[in-house]
Order: sequence, then structure tokens, then C-alpha cells
Amino acid sequence: MKNIRNFCIIAHIDHGKSTLADRLLQTTNTISEREMMDQVLDDMDLEREKGITIKSHAIQINYKHTDGQSYILNLIDTPGHVDFSYEVSRALAACEGALLLVDATQGIQAQTISNLYLAVENNLEIIPVINKIDMEGAMIEEVKDQIIELIGCKGDDILLASGRTGIGIEGILTAIVDRIPSPSGVPDAPLQALIFDSVFNSFRGIIVYYRIMSGSIRKGQKIKFVSTDTSYEADEVGVLKLTMSEQKEVKCGDVGYLITGIKNAKEVKVGDTIVDSVNPAPMIKGFEEVKPMVFAGIYPVNTDDFEELRECMDKLQLNDASLTYELETSQALGFGFRCGFLGLLHMEIIQERLEREFNQTVITTVPNVSFKAYSTKGEEIPVNNPSEMPDPTQMDRIDEPFIKAQIITKPEYIGNIMTLCLGKRGMLINQSYLTQNRVELIFEIPLTEIVFDFYDKLKSQTRGYASFDYHPIGYRSSDIVKMDILLNGDKVDALSALIHRSRSQDFGRKLCEKLKELLPRQQFQIAIQAAIGAKVVARENISAMRKDVTAKCYGGDISRKRKLLEKQKEGKKRMRQIGNVEVPQEAFLAVLKLDD
Repeated sequence: MKNIRNFCIIAHIDHGKSTLADRLLQTTNTISEREMMDQVLDDMDLEREKGITIKSHAIQINYKHTDGQSYILNLIDTPGHVDFSYEVSRALAACEGALLLVDATQGIQAQTISNLYLAVENNLEIIPVINKIDMEGAMIEEVKDQIIELIGCKGDDILLASGRTGIGIEGILTAIVDRIPSPSGVPDAPLQALIFDSVFNSFRGIIVYYRIMSGSIRKGQKIKFVSTDTSYEADEVGVLKLTMSEQKEVKCGDVGYLITGIKNAKEVKVGDTIVDSVNPAPMIKGFEEVKPMVFAGIYPVNTDDFEELRECMDKLQLNDASLTYELETSQALGFGFRCGFLGLLHMEIIQERLEREFNQTVITTVPNVSFKAYSTKGEEIPVNNPSEMPDPTQMDRIDEPFIKAQIITKPEYIGNIMTLCLGKRGMLINQSYLTQNRVELIFEIPLTEIVFDFYDKLKSQTRGYASFDYHPIGYRSSDIVKMDILLNGDKVDALSALIHRSRSQDFGRKLCEKLKELLPRQQFQIAIQAAIGAKVVARENISAMRKDVTAKCYGGDISRKRKLLEKQKEGKKRMRQIGNVEVPQEAFLAVLKLDD
């Protein structure tokens, strides 16, 4: 056990985590030259296309130290985007140390700070590394000062490296062995293993990834999952190389995988503990519960595919524990799911994965949050989507959820953040300087205002230098109204939204304009209206496609042309009465991109 080191790489998005992981694997010959490629651990098409890490990836490295001993290094490469911070928190729970990576050209940024705080909470040994030192704009001394100020280390503790060229990689490997403690745990004690991830394989069933805290796990052993209280036999155990490498036994302190042939996704929970079924040990305290920020409906395009979609959601949740969902029905879209996401990028990724990995074509509705309505009789009615909103005549008031938002940024961006948060109906509660060039702002903001484009705007207003964290502080009374979108007088309930009255007119006008661009033209005129109750607050018309029926009339009497035009007019009138307006998928997502 003294020769095992478990560590992960944490950093802001785009600071070079995956490239550094590539070099570590290459330097230690974990991967042959033939298998080597950029972002080798990012095995999802989406990750390669977008150039971001979405899933944490675990891999075992064998390293021969200068003292002549061989060490086993378990590396977990983590995502950097704020929407995937839950992945990071799970990776940290399986480690004793972390490489804190900082880009020499950009310095310390938002997620550097929030990921560092997560690591410190988990009592991890931090090894600061300045990456990209070979770049032209590298500010090595300035970034060193920032790191010293942030974590209070000595200048000599900070390692300099370049993931692209391989400078300083040996130094990092030596530091991992020398500075990160070996795993603590009792090898002879009963088995206790923490599940930090799982994935569905259509041939082998569910593959569980775990970190052994005490004891060991052998092939053929009877094991039990504590929270679901179900027992299985370990058909195969092993460690994670680039592919899975089967072993007879995985020992204390190691990270490995387990195959038991489980087919039901509900039986495996991330954060659960694996114990021996004959001699069970107590449960390990798992990770904090996930806090979804954004809720949206996901529906199959074809209602017959609902059961298939349900299975796909189960399998996807295995691989992404931060996704939460429950059943929901809609008049326009039939049966579907109300899903909770950590942010809009997370929502976009889930939709893409459903389409690519599971061949599901889905419709995603407008994101929203949960409200509480109170009837005139004093009954409390939960309102999860606009269709559940009670009649205004029978409603006393409606409460919306508020959050306390903590934003850490540079002083020069205070004005931009104030403008943004006050424009989102926020109230400034506190402002304090953590250091000379880091300021903390505390706001109370309605969660509804955060849902749409708050992250994106915060990032663009602060050039990516603002970390945002929040926790709910309860419900407060508010003037929330339901806005319906009507196409030729018919309500499209999937486009309805719950919105504050002061924002409704502006929102309705923008949405109508956006829909006018996106809806295909028909043979008849389409009226797009935004209405609150019976009051229409915005309207746009999509003019009809016109066929030139008078083209065949050369000269002659005007009455012939008029007769043809009248006939066409009658036809369009009749067509409008029975015509259906097809709403494309982009129209449902239009609401998210109103300001683009």
C-alpha cells in the first residue's frame, strides 16, 4: 500500500489538464506510441469535438522512481467546466492528492479557486503546477505570486511544466510520489469500497468503478451494496489501465472496476459503499447530494418510444449521476420526463448524448424552476411547469425560490457584475475583499433569473474570471405570471413559460420575433402571439407563401385575374382553418438564445 498514490488533476477549463495527462501516460510508457493520440482519456466523440472534458477518467500508471522502487499511480483526469463540478467532487473523494494546474498565460481563474476549495475540504495534498510555460505570453513570476497568495505555499513548491512539449513531467511524477501520502486503510479489515462512477455496457451489464478504503475484493467474492441492500457475486474485478485489466484481487487503497452482471440501473448508486455480504462493514459517508439548477422537460418525438427513452435515461444516469429526472406529461408532447441539470451546457450535453449514444430523437422544453402557488382556500400547490399553474381567479399568491449567490472575481469587474445581478432582480447583501485582487460579492437572486443565460453572461462580462456558487434560501412571494404562446389561436404548451410580470412584455416580444425566424412558412398566414391570460402582449405574423396564380393570364380583362385571386384567397382561408403548424426542435431551444 505504501507504493500506491491516488491523485487527480484539477484546473479551470482549458488550462491543459487532458494534455498533461497525455504526457504523464506517455512518459511512463503506460500507452504505446501506436495507441497515443491527443486527449487520449477523452473517449467520447462530444469531448473531442468540443475540446472539453465531460467525464472524469481514471487510469493506472506504473512508475519507476529514482530511488529504484516501483509505484502505482492512480490518475483521475477531471472536467474544468462549472456545469461538471459534481464530477470533480466525486473524483476528489477517491484521491489523497491533487495537481492544481494553472495556465501561465491566464493565471488563476474562477474554477481554479472553486476546485481548490473542494480539494481543501476533502483534506487533499495540493501540488501547484504552472502549465504552458513554453507559450509566448507566459507570466510565470506573476502567476507564481498569485498561487502563493491563494494557497500560502513556498515558491519552491510550485512546479513548472508544459503539457505540450513535455517539460517538467519527470519533476511532477517525482513530486506525486514524494508529496502525496499513500492511502490510509486497514488491508486486513472487512471490505469497504466507495463507488465513484459507473457505466452501462450492453454485453457485460453495469460496470462499477470504486476506490477501496479498507480490506480487499476478490473474484468470486459475495459482495453487497449498502444503500440498496442487494447482494451479488463479483464475476470480474480488476484495475483501470487504458482498457480494463482483470486481476484476481484488488487490494486496499487501489482504484478498480467490478462486474457483477447487474442489468437494472436502479441497483447501483454513485456514493454507495460496497461491503462483504458475510461480514458487512459500516457505510462510508458518500458525496454531497447533487443540486440541480435548471429543470426542463425531455420528450420523445414519437410517443411510442417513451419506454425506450425511460431505459436510456436510466443508463445515462448511471454514467452521469448529476442528472435527476421524474415522470411528466404534456398536452402537446405526451409522456416524457422532467429533468434536473447543473446548467445549460450540461442540458445540451445530455440531449446530444441521448441522440448519439442511444439514437433517441427528443424534444427539450423551455427550462424553468419549481414554484409554490397558494389557493384562496390556503392550499399549497407545487407548480413544476406552466401547465400546472392554477387559474389566477382561484389563486391567492405564488412564491418563487430564492438563492444566495456567492461570486468571487477581480475588482475591475465589480461594476459589470452589479449591473448584471441587479438587472436580474438581485439584491446585494455583502461585498468583501478576500485579497487585494480578489473580491467576494454576495447576492440574493430569484432562481428563475439564473436559469437562462446567467452563467454565460457572467462569464462574458468577466472574461471567464468569476466563480459562482449558490445555495437555496427558501421561497418568497412574487408577481409571477404564465405566458402562453399561441400559433393561429392554438396554445403550444411546450413553449409556455412562467415569468415575472415586469419582464413578460419584453420576453414575449423577443420570443415572437425569434419564432418568426424559425417557423417555416406555410401556404397560409400564421399569427404568433404571446398572451398573459386573455391579454395579448406581443404579436408577429408569418406571411403566406404566395403562388402566382395569375401568371397564365397574358393581358385580357382584369376581372379574370381578380377571379383567380379571389379563388386563391378562399382556398387559403379554408386551409388556415384546418392547417397545422409544424414547430421544429430549434423553436423550443429558441427561448434559451433570445439575446443572441
